[in-house]
Amino acid sequence: MSIKTYIVNGVATIEIARPEKKNAITQDMYDDMAEALRAADADKTVRAVLITGQPGIFTSGNDLEDFMARPPRDAQAPVFQFMQALLDCGKPVVAAVTGAAIGIGTTMLLHCDFVFVADDARLAMPFVALGLVPEFAASLVVPQLMGNRRAAEKLLLGDPFTGTQAVECGIANAVLAAPEVLNHARRVAERFNHLAPGAVRDSKRLIREPQREAVNAAIVKEAEIFGARLRSPEAMEAFQAFFQKRAPDFSKFD
Repeated sequence: MSIKTYIVNGVATIEIARPEKKNAITQDMYDDMAEALRAADADKTVRAVLITGQPGIFTSGNDLEDFMARPPRDAQAPVFQFMQALLDCGKPVVAAVTGAAIGIGTTMLLHCDFVFVADDARLAMPFVALGLVPEFAASLVVPQLMGNRRAAEKLLLGDPFTGTQAVECGIANAVLAAPEVLNHARRVAERFNHLAPGAVRDSKRLIREPQREAVNAAIVKEAEIFGARLRSPEAMEAFQAFFQKRAPDFSKFD
């Protein structure tokens, strides 16, 4: 089992549990996470959702082998179903991040309500390095959070950044020692057991609603270009280089 789910004290936990593959996410795992988010949102005993990985690894992003074998082709693809389920979740979503959070491991954090990261966290959105473009509305939200120049560092160069930098640029709430992150995130999630659930739900909607249409539009536009780029010679070179454990050679492209 690569996604573990359980409910304790009003908190539905979604745990990415594939450490042997650095928590790389497959299409089946996206299906499981989408289902878990929808179930938590519908369960009246659940007051908040907690998303976490394994100690020292949140997720290395998409499992490229699985991704190439079953690339997303339309809105029904598991990755887009997961995105929609996270956007639709009316309950607070808290993320606990230790170690690497690569690609969608970072972009999903843009749509969580609370993000707590470890002092050993390393976040990155290396889409261009793979011949691709940003996803999950990162092209919209990241520039809004940190401005165009710092967004260019993260989205064009794919520069990795620390947990402290994630807090500074507005992606995370706080950075803590790695052993403290999960427990702190759980304590925050459990605070919603003592708050009015309807008021929480309505307040979250009011916070998110003004941006909702723009976020959905960005996801659709990114997906259109992402899908085309998946079939591009640049992406093929990047993927071959990844599997051959060498640097890609983009010198022949213009």
